[in-house]
This record gives sequence, C-alpha cells and structure tokens, in this order.
Amino acid sequence: MKVLAAMSGGVDSAVAAARAVEAGHDVTGVHLALSKNPQSYRSGARGCCSKEDAHDARRAADMLGIPFYVWDLSDRFAADVVGDFVAEYAAGRTPNPCVRCNEKIKFSAVLDRGIALGFDAVCTGHYARLIRSRTDVELHRAVDAAKDQSYVLGVLTRDQLRRSYFPLGSSRKADVRAEARGRGLAVADKPDSHDICFIANGDTAGFLDQRLGRRPGDIVDLAGAKVGEHAGSHRFTVGQRRGLRLGTPAEDGQPRFVLAITPTTNTITVGPRDALAVKIISATRPTWTSKPPDGVWSGQVQVRAHGHPIGATVQVRDQDLEVALQSSITGVAPGQSVVLYAGTRVVGSATISATQT
Repeated sequence: MKVLAAMSGGVDSAVAAARAVEAGHDVTGVHLALSKNPQSYRSGARGCCSKEDAHDARRAADMLGIPFYVWDLSDRFAADVVGDFVAEYAAGRTPNPCVRCNEKIKFSAVLDRGIALGFDAVCTGHYARLIRSRTDVELHRAVDAAKDQSYVLGVLTRDQLRRSYFPLGSSRKADVRAEARGRGLAVADKPDSHDICFIANGDTAGFLDQRLGRRPGDIVDLAGAKVGEHAGSHRFTVGQRRGLRLGTPAEDGQPRFVLAITPTTNTITVGPRDALAVKIISATRPTWTSKPPDGVWSGQVQVRAHGHPIGATVQVRDQDLEVALQSSITGVAPGQSVVLYAGTRVVGSATISATQT
C-alpha cells in the first residue's frame, strides 16, 4: 500500500510512520506548514507547527529512509480552522479546533491531495483503532484510555476512514516512547503538544481580543439584573467561573458560573452551578462513521475530548439529533461536539446547537 505519513515532528507521528515502513508499505512523509510565520521554537509543551517541529519531522524521516516533503496548507488552515474558531466565539459558541482540523485539513485537504497523487491512505499518530472487514471499517477507542483520540476523529466519514491508517491505536503512550528510543528517534522524549496549536502562549482571550476587539457588555443574573461587566463575551464559555470579577457576591453566597452567552445583546448570564445541569442536547450536522441509525438509537455519548461517556437515547433525523441523557451533566456549550459510541465503536458525531435542563 502506498501511504502518506503526516509527520508533525512529535513522537507519535514518527513512530506511526516507522510502523508503516516496518509493515512493508511504500511510505512518504509530509509535514504540514500551517502558519505563514511559524515560531522558531515551541514554548515547552505549548503549541506546535514551529520550525523546530518541521526540522524534527525531517530528521525522523531521514532516520526511516523515506522521502519527505513540506506542504504549505497555511491559507486553508487560516480559513477553515482559525477563521472558524474566531467566528464561533464571536457567535457565542465554543468550538473544538482539533475536531475542525481533522475534518478540514488532515482528512480532507491532505487526503484529497494524497489520493490525487496516487496514495492509498493517510497515516497519522492518532490514538484510535480501525477494525476492518471486507466491506467496511469501524472506528474504535484506543487501548490507552488516557490517550484515546476517537472523540476528535468522530467527524470523519466512512470513506475517509477507509483511507486512514492509525498504527498506534493498540499501544500505550509509554510503550510508544520506549519504541522511539529503541529506534533511535530524537523525538522520543519530546513533550506532547497541549492547548490550541495556533495559540502558543495559551492566551485564548488575548488572541480573540486581537481579532474581535474589546467589546464591553453587561453580566446579568437569571432575573436579568446587572451584576457586573465584561470586556467581551468572546472571552467566556459556558461553565466558566474564572475571570468574571463580580464585585457583589450572590445572595446565597455561592460562586456563579457562566450559564449563557448572548452575542446579539453582548450579555453574559451567570448563576449557580446547579443551573448548568443539562439533560437534553440538540445537535446539528451529523456525520456518521458507520451506517446511520434509523429513528431512535440508544448507546453512550461523550461531549468533551477527555470526558466520560454517559448513557443516552438519541432521536436521529436527517439534519439534526436530539440527545436525552440518562443523567445530567454540566458545562455543555454550543459549538462542542457530541460523539456517539456503541461500546468502544464510534457511531458518529454532531455539533451541539442548544441544551435543556
């Protein structure tokens, strides 16, 4: 099989490429340049896509003896990931840029270009398992629950999964690092990238301020009474407590959390933690990693990348879903993904549009 290995410059993608080579595939490495002005060096474990990462990816490819190229996808990334991120926050929603990057960049732009160049599959260092049969492929959780990335891959279609290759899904991270050391890969002990890759300093609020400006507004309670002011509704997400700076404590003395963001009035509604409880989730634009269920489906759902699955009954329609949870959860924000699971198997995903108690 002719395989295009996406090499980020980290240990996971390097070992994934090494395993593809060892399996006898014809492998070519590619590093994605996602920024017009990449930093020379990353800051610890923050960010990625720096010049250092590109050099690390090239050294790993040289060690493996495979061809290596850098593809400039910065314009596509700026429009489909960064632009979407800013627009979603401006609309009062909380996006997951990793989900969008997998959907629009790694398994759309890269896969489409790879197929046009004659490649059969794209190989990545994601921790997820693909179980193949003669006629289909299933996406499953990784063996290493702490590293499982099936949630952010739930946006992939069945056709994309058929042309995907995840060699690390049955491995644990500690074993991957040990393997990298054994192979002599210099990235064996390189820190994992955390936070949002295009906000290397971790200051999401400052990043959004630069693009959306400071737009002061009111913070109100559930009765609509003003209890404070904010510098921009885009600086907050549902469930947030820090940064509210409310001078007057609540009557019951309990801390207050962000319950809703209303960009049309530029207001943030706050209230007690109990008011964050969600029992019903509405979601739009479903994507199915396997055959779409008909009518009512029962299984488990997950609303955060590293959250816990919870039992649910889902009403499936053409363009949307309604998810009834078996028990309430908190901090569910519009813009996030809800991913459906049948045991370890990913069934599909959709974008959360609204919630109810």
